Amino acid sequence: MPQPKYGFDRRGFLRMGIAGVTGSTLPISITRGENADNATQTGKGKAKSVLLVLLSGGPSQLDTVDPKPEAPAEIRGEFGTIGTTLPGVSFCEHLPRMAKQTDKWALVRTLAHKEHNHLLATHIALTGRPCPIPRGASDLDRVETRNDFPNMASALSYVRPLDNGIPTGVSLPNYLIEGPLTWPGQHSGFLGPKFDPWQIQADPNDKNFRMDALQLREGITSDRLLSRRKLLDQFHKNGNQHTGPELISFREQQQSAFDLLTSGKLVDAFEINRESDAVRDRYGRNKFGQSLLLSRRLVEAGVPIVQATMGIVQTWDTHTDNWGKLKNKLLPQLDQGLEALMEDLSASGLLDQTLVVVMGEFGRTPKISTLPGETLPGRDHWAHAYSGLFAGAGVVGGQVIGQTDARAAYPVTRSWSPADICSTLFNALGVKHDVTIYDPLQRPHHLLNGSIIHPLYTGRSS
Repeated sequence: MPQPKYGFDRRGFLRMGIAGVTGSTLPISITRGENADNATQTGKGKAKSVLLVLLSGGPSQLDTVDPKPEAPAEIRGEFGTIGTTLPGVSFCEHLPRMAKQTDKWALVRTLAHKEHNHLLATHIALTGRPCPIPRGASDLDRVETRNDFPNMASALSYVRPLDNGIPTGVSLPNYLIEGPLTWPGQHSGFLGPKFDPWQIQADPNDKNFRMDALQLREGITSDRLLSRRKLLDQFHKNGNQHTGPELISFREQQQSAFDLLTSGKLVDAFEINRESDAVRDRYGRNKFGQSLLLSRRLVEAGVPIVQATMGIVQTWDTHTDNWGKLKNKLLPQLDQGLEALMEDLSASGLLDQTLVVVMGEFGRTPKISTLPGETLPGRDHWAHAYSGLFAGAGVVGGQVIGQTDARAAYPVTRSWSPADICSTLFNALGVKHDVTIYDPLQRPHHLLNGSIIHPLYTGRSS
């Protein structure tokens, strides 16, 4: 089963480019679209970076940013509402900090698609493409494979590679794996391991936090690493003349490893302990808050796509104890972390060139239910209508885009799909509308396969 790209083994460094990368390095011919190399900053948003805050498991739209206080009790839930800086717009009562920052956010209340399964929904959320299920297989059989469509960071890395030692994509603080299931949509799929995003598998809130993917273990200095590189190059020159696709991919991974470990700018970004106690406290001394702080530092270092995942797999999957989990942990941490993030990005001017997106893979059912054998009620999966927050890089804040019905069950105005979100993000990063990549069967795929969410930039909902 494919694993995240992170970690280096001191004794095995000469024989492994990147520890933890498994899966086939397929000998596939992938051809870039003719306009890929000419992609320029022509997007509506003028973004240099995208920060995706993924609320894995799917938060309830009714209990966060699309409450329905006039609905019956079995729909509206246990929370009250509070006003925001926008007249007539209310949030859940447990998001007071975000309610004061709505002038910075564009709230889209009519995101929608058809996948109610976590794995399939995560794939479509991160790639903009449906995740086909093999004939006769169940939804749970559709785990991550090298036949998947590449996620946004991987596709961007392919069409617009960087040569400065900075990875195109970094995901943190955990890979979405539960038992035998690895969520699809997290890596480069058929493009191969060379284009995988870098995965951080560590808690930035740990006092001994070290970035395994960047930390030089057991006292290895940069000079010593470069010496090993020279030895490896000599080995290739004198004793290994093979040029098969597997070996080429292997050497490319080694090159990525050396570039990353010797990129001082990126290594510095992971020195989160350089932040003052006051700054770290503002984000919240928890895994999610410190992951947002680390994400801000990665944006400052120039990483084009950063994904900060709040929780492991189904953290927001509140089938049981929906209101207890939200009130006691999830919403306070989200509220505090996002407030600090937006304050810092605004104060530094980075918000002008950073597109921030907050969303889950879907939402929750309007009707409250209790699972068999459980006593605490919750809400189930619901992809027909859910909400997302967008800010920065030209997005017009202080607006609500779209409206749902009286139960937050279905859009009553235009809905926006994951394909539209991905296309909007690519467009914001300056990827041209006609950039095309080819799958292993040489079928063309336009990266921008949806519609740009133009109201984000015009301030006029449609």
